[in-house]
Amino acid sequence: MKIIDTHTHLYLDHFKDDIGSVFKNANNIGVYKFIFPSIHSKYNNLMIKCYQKFIDQCFLMAGLHPAYVTKDYDCEISLVYENLEKYNCVAVGEIGIDLYHEKKFLNEQKIVFEKQINIALDYDLPIVIHCREAFDIIYQILFKYKSKNLKGVFHCFTGNYDQARKICDLNFKLGIGGVVTFKNGGIDKFLSKIPIENIVLETDSPYLAPVPYRGKRNESSHIIYVLDKLSELYHLNNKDIADITTKNAITIFKLDK
Repeated sequence: MKIIDTHTHLYLDHFKDDIGSVFKNANNIGVYKFIFPSIHSKYNNLMIKCYQKFIDQCFLMAGLHPAYVTKDYDCEISLVYENLEKYNCVAVGEIGIDLYHEKKFLNEQKIVFEKQINIALDYDLPIVIHCREAFDIIYQILFKYKSKNLKGVFHCFTGNYDQARKICDLNFKLGIGGVVTFKNGGIDKFLSKIPIENIVLETDSPYLAPVPYRGKRNESSHIIYVLDKLSELYHLNNKDIADITTKNAITIFKLDK
């Protein structure tokens, strides 16, 4: 069984004391590839260092997280270009709109989101979207690019069925992680109506640990609990879920090239 954790921040300080064990634990349950989303320049060196240490298993994204967007975003966008030129990045992300952490710079967030969408189109890369309390704004922006063959992943999807269908209709995958195991998460009520071909697995480690680890540090090996829940919802065995979602990830991120 081969699994890809399509969204994990294993480079953060949460893992500085046991990163080797974290990778080993994940490998032991079948996770063989890890994709690191970019956040902000202050985490860039940590991300690159971890990537280079485990380079045979890891891939990078380049991007500016919306919660870190301010009026002074030009340097951060320059770093996105720099990482795209220096490393074999597989996506532009994580990018989007976040109105949970910060509403002051909404206009700048919109500008930066579209700038990074256009960077992705220029580099023929998918995007990975971060959305907090901003679905309608993000959807309106994405819809403008429907004819541009824009693709990607709607990371940590927590919306409703209609929103899931709209995203899939735009040729995006849904990134499903620990929230699907939450009693009050909601997405378990309808997710099986969405074809499994539209799903990729993720952990968002160290955040959003699935039940039974909810509230604790998340890590990539915990993706097995996401897999178990999807097997229950889709009435498929774990291997079938892993095979399909891994194929989905390979396709969207062009990992076979």
